[in-house]
Amino acid sequence: MKKISPVNLDKLLEDFSHIEMKISELHGKSNLLTLQLDKTNRLLKMSQSEEEAAKEECAVLQNVIKGLQQTIENQCNLRDENEKLKSTVCILEEKLKIHEQEHKNTVERLLKEIETKEEEHKLEQRQFHCDMNKKIETSEEEHKQLMERKELEILELTSQLKAQEKQKENEIIKLQIEFHAKLLKLQSKAPKPSPNPTPSPQNIFRRKLQHLQEEKNKEIEFLRNTIKDLEHRLRTSQDSHLKRREF
Repeated sequence: MKKISPVNLDKLLEDFSHIEMKISELHGKSNLLTLQLDKTNRLLKMSQSEEEAAKEECAVLQNVIKGLQQTIENQCNLRDENEKLKSTVCILEEKLKIHEQEHKNTVERLLKEIETKEEEHKLEQRQFHCDMNKKIETSEEEHKQLMERKELEILELTSQLKAQEKQKENEIIKLQIEFHAKLLKLQSKAPKPSPNPTPSPQNIFRRKLQHLQEEKNKEIEFLRNTIKDLEHRLRTSQDSHLKRREF
């Protein structure tokens, strides 16, 4: 049998105490490490959250930067377009000035033409009035001569009518005298009435006298109608002449 050596209890207790101390130290360190690990995990989570927030903020900032870049680009484009527009405006202003000057020249030319036309129109009006006055004077003279001729014709026809009436009256008186003389002569020589009726010389002369009176009346009526027609023409001509003068 193996021989059991003696154990040093003090040494053993001392070692056991030393081991317990080490174990306690290890537990303490383990707890401390656990606390540090929790703290580190919390810090890690906070860091991750901050990282996410930073990423989101970075994304936002990138979008803002993109927006600013686009704005700057737009501003540059607008600046270029503005410069082009300024150049275009200058060109258009020059063209407008040219057009305004051309318009002004055209207006002045038209005004001069209008003045010239007005002067020509005034001259034409004066010439027209002169011509019309000459025509009216000529027409008045011709109308006056026509009226004088018509009046002379009326006087001549009236004289002829009076002369014919007088001549017819003289012829009728002469025929009446002859008729009465022949009637007395026939009555003094007339035989007794016969049974066969024949037209007597008295009736024959009476018929002739009546025929002459009818012819005379027709001629007088014709002359009167002719005079009335001439007077009507004369009045119509006077009225038309007055209307022309009023016009």
